[in-house]
Amino acid sequence: MYDTIIIGGGPAGLTAGLYTSRARLKSLLIEKGFTGGQVMTTEWVENYPGFEEGVSGAELSQKMEKQATKFGLEIIQGSVADISLNDNIKKITLEDNTQYETKSIILATGSNPRPLKIEGEDTFRGRGVSYCATCDGAFFKDEKLAVIGGGDSAVEEGLFLTKFAETVYIIHRRDRLRATKVLQERAFANPKIKLVWDSVPEKIAGDDSGVQSLHIKNIKTAEQSRLEVRGVFIYVGYNPNTGFLKGLVNLNENNYIITDENMSTSTPGIFAAGDVRAKPLKQIATAVGDGATAGVAAEKYIEGNF
Repeated sequence: MYDTIIIGGGPAGLTAGLYTSRARLKSLLIEKGFTGGQVMTTEWVENYPGFEEGVSGAELSQKMEKQATKFGLEIIQGSVADISLNDNIKKITLEDNTQYETKSIILATGSNPRPLKIEGEDTFRGRGVSYCATCDGAFFKDEKLAVIGGGDSAVEEGLFLTKFAETVYIIHRRDRLRATKVLQERAFANPKIKLVWDSVPEKIAGDDSGVQSLHIKNIKTAEQSRLEVRGVFIYVGYNPNTGFLKGLVNLNENNYIITDENMSTSTPGIFAAGDVRAKPLKQIATAVGDGATAGVAAEKYIEGNF
C-alpha cells in the first residue's frame, strides 16, 4: 500500500515525487519509458530558472531524478493499463498485470507529438519521418530537411538540425511564426533555414531507402509544389496521454484533464500535473509548479485536511 503513486516521470512527476517523498509519504513513480519525458529529447534548455547559460535536457532530467530518489522516491518502469476505485483505495494495474494499491494518485503522463495524418507519414515513420530532431538529426548529415510547424518546438528543433543539414525548410501554415521572439531572431539569422509561409504538407513520398520528397500546398494561392528532402520532422502540437483513464476523471474537449488550482481532478484523491492537464502554458517551469502543488495537495488529502 502506497500513500501516493505518480504516473509519469517527466518534470511534473519527478517534482511531485520530490515533494511527497520529503513529506515522508510512501511514494512510487511509474514511468513507461525513461524519466525526464520530453525534456530528455531536448538538446538545450535556456528558459529554466537557475541555469544562466542553459542546461542540457538530459542533465536536467538526471538532476531531478537524483534529487527525488535521494528522499526515498521509488521509480519503476511500466505502462498503466487500468485504474479502479474501491472506496478511498485506488488500484493501479500495469500491462503485465502487476497491481499496486494507493491512497492517492498524481497523473503526470504528459503528451505525445500529434501526427499530421497525411499520406506517407506512417509508411516512412523511422525512415525519414521523425518527431524528435535530437534523437534523429545526426542521421541526416549534409541533407535537405523539412520541419513542419511554427511554434517553439518547431523552431528550436529546426535550429538544432542546422548542425547537420545542408538546408532546413520550416513549413508553416501562417505568414508569421508563433515561436518566441528570441527563437525567431535566431531562425531569421541562420542562413541554413529557409522559411516556407502559408503552406501545409499534403504528402510524404519516397522509396525503399526512405523519404525523398515532401509535397506541399500554399493555402492562399492553392499552388502545389515539391521539396526534395530526405527527412521530415513534425511539430504540430501534442495529444495528451489520457486514453487509459476511461472516464475516471473529467476531460475537456481536447482530452486534457480538468483540474482546479490545487491540481485536484473531479475524482477525490486523484490529482494531475504537467502537460496532461488543461492549462494555457506548457513549459518545464509550469510542469514543476504543477508537480509541487499536486504533491502538497496529495499530502493534505491523505492527512484529511483537504
